[in-house]
Amino acid sequence: MDLKEIQNLIKFVAKSGASEVKLETGDVKITIKTGSDDKETTIVQQVPMGGQQIQQMPAQQQAPAPQAPAQEAAPAAEEKQTAGDDSKYITVKSPIIGTFYRKPSPDKPTFVEVGDTVKEGDVLCIIEAMKLFNEIESEVSGKIVKVLVDDSSPVEFDQPLYLVDPS
Repeated sequence: MDLKEIQNLIKFVAKSGASEVKLETGDVKITIKTGSDDKETTIVQQVPMGGQQIQQMPAQQQAPAPQAPAQEAAPAAEEKQTAGDDSKYITVKSPIIGTFYRKPSPDKPTFVEVGDTVKEGDVLCIIEAMKLFNEIESEVSGKIVKVLVDDSSPVEFDQPLYLVDPS
């Protein structure tokens, strides 16, 4: 079953008003659910099964597919407005994947707080990756405006950590 066929099946299910449809064919299993939250979920799994089996559940509430993207676009627009407010600041991002720590050890004070002035080369935090503790240094001089990650939280590569006002 190719992507086009799956998309057509999703559209058909949305128009039919069914709340859930399961399709098993060969080594592909597809479950399409439409629920009261007006979103659709498609799950595609590889399973060792033979034959074709379709099961249709009774409709609880019709949830057409075109409504879901419109609802998801609203939070994205809000994020863009918020990001526009921070455009004058420089974002310090994580250079590696790991665990973010604001302190050198649990009994020590944090490296930097909101409102602190930092110089280029000052240590801002530590990111632990594979039992190695990497000091993350500031690449700019300025004032810490916002800490974007909680202490002891996992961080991804290129994830924003701090906002710094360079003025």
